[in-house]
Amino acid sequence: MDLLEHQGKELFERHGIKLIPRAVAASAAEARGAAGRLGPVAVKVQVQAGGRGKGGGIVLAKTPEEAGRAARKMFEDGFNGMTVTRVLLERLVDIERELYMAVTLDRAEQRYVAMTSSEGGIDIEEVAATRPEAIRRAAIDPLLGLKPFHVRRLVGGFPEDARDGAGALLERIYEVLITNDATLVEVNPLAVLKDGRVVPLDAKVTIDDNALYRHPDLAEYASAFPLEPTEARARELGLQYVKLDGQVGIIGNGAGLVMSTLDVVQQAGGAAANFLDVGGGAGADVMAASLEVILSDPAVRSVLVNIFGGITRGDLVARGILEALERVEATVPIVVRLDGTNAEEGRRILADAGHTRIVPAATMLEAARLAVEAAA
Repeated sequence: MDLLEHQGKELFERHGIKLIPRAVAASAAEARGAAGRLGPVAVKVQVQAGGRGKGGGIVLAKTPEEAGRAARKMFEDGFNGMTVTRVLLERLVDIERELYMAVTLDRAEQRYVAMTSSEGGIDIEEVAATRPEAIRRAAIDPLLGLKPFHVRRLVGGFPEDARDGAGALLERIYEVLITNDATLVEVNPLAVLKDGRVVPLDAKVTIDDNALYRHPDLAEYASAFPLEPTEARARELGLQYVKLDGQVGIIGNGAGLVMSTLDVVQQAGGAAANFLDVGGGAGADVMAASLEVILSDPAVRSVLVNIFGGITRGDLVARGILEALERVEATVPIVVRLDGTNAEEGRRILADAGHTRIVPAATMLEAARLAVEAAA
């Protein structure tokens, strides 16, 4: 779960990190009032996306009226196609220099990695690509944690008068990551102010969704991110579902098979509308619920059911498909490829039903081709 900036900063404060005075506003009037209390401010859209500085998502406002106008425009226009429901206003400060700091999880190495750079700001990606030597890195064993020698090395490239403050902040950033089961905590830019303070001007925090049961206080943040209706329905039913941008609905059993199905649909010239894994032992009820969810997505123009039976039995899959078609009217073709355990029986059940929307396929490649043609 990617937190909004203001949520990340609330988390920072819980861990004793000092921040610039700020306020969150859900309307132009609230933004105007907050700016009246704070003085000149930066008005920032709150969305789960980067690139706000370059994309017009951050506006400097000298007066409450300017802050109100900036907020109103953000609410009305959105940001890069995303709806904006709140903005963050922060008091303007005198910045001497912008730095970069982050701690993230390296799954391949089974380590945390801390990174710093004396060249922070909106072009940090360009710095990483063109001058990787400008970024200092340190691998951190999760059993040993962040050590003083890590900190000394990582802040060694910062201005000398900023190293103590940056080092103390790095220790707190690591604490935020570990304590909250985060996979990323990034501060860009990390500002050195003209009065010598080192403060985060941004907060990018990603929490491991699988750990939210341990953090009910963080789970509350999820209410700020309304789910797309189809995804919300799938979550209610406990399905492993991810909404995508295509037109071919995908149902498979096993993450590997579903990912392969997405690939063959693309090879056939189409695009998947979703990822939906019914699991290794899905019965009729799960198949019926899955098909019901897929058919509720207005973007879906065809459905591809790709099942390889091991624990999952082809006859139960077939009955699940027919049960779903009794619950919801299918207005698009449903291409079905069954193989493995009881696949012949499953194909016979579907053939005997004679449903006009069901299209049988012998192989995965044929099924992908038929589904893409039907969605065209």
